[in-house]
Amino acid sequence: MFRILIVEDDEVITKTLQKQISMWGYEVKNIEDFNNVLIEFNEFNPHLVLMDITLPFFNGYHWCNEIRKTSKVPILFISSASDNMNIIMAINMGGDDFIAKPFDLNVLTAKIQAMLRRSYDFSTNQSVLEVHGVTLNLNDTSLIYGNQKIDLTKNEFRIMSTLMENKDKYVSRDEMMQALWDTDEFIDDNTLTVNVARLRKKLEEAGLEEFIITKKGIGYRIKE
Repeated sequence: MFRILIVEDDEVITKTLQKQISMWGYEVKNIEDFNNVLIEFNEFNPHLVLMDITLPFFNGYHWCNEIRKTSKVPILFISSASDNMNIIMAINMGGDDFIAKPFDLNVLTAKIQAMLRRSYDFSTNQSVLEVHGVTLNLNDTSLIYGNQKIDLTKNEFRIMSTLMENKDKYVSRDEMMQALWDTDEFIDDNTLTVNVARLRKKLEEAGLEEFIITKKGIGYRIKE
């Protein structure tokens, strides 16, 4: 049974989320002590976290950053602060996705199910992908280049795996978003841009400059 942790201080929203998520057979826990979110996170060891931004004591960005120091668990931000700056901040701090309040519970459930499926169901016999001396480990979502091991977030890993699986052609932005989130209906286009930019920076720091090529109006591909 998947465990889902709710980091939300609004009791009405929390109870609504608990009821909805429990209906799908997931084990749900909400944070009780907002001064010690990390302690409750470690004790519960969730498979997914729903994280509000505005919280008592410390905001959601702080706790996301703390969680990312030790865990790659999927983090879905839920917040009424849905302007582009907050969305970008959430992704940059290590969040995997963002949904704005008020949200449709069915849309939220679909996002949760898709994130769990992508994160924990890598049903493939192939353990690595290799292109131009770059090796992507499908088991631990890391990238190897030379003597360097580059740890990737789950979104960065999905971008790399999609591009490396389609190494001989361009992957459109729509195709990329479908690979990341199953559908482009519920995701802000800017989220993909932020993830690609963050991935490019990691690659460049490892000496892989222009490994991901962009062609305006066409999409992305691995360099030839």
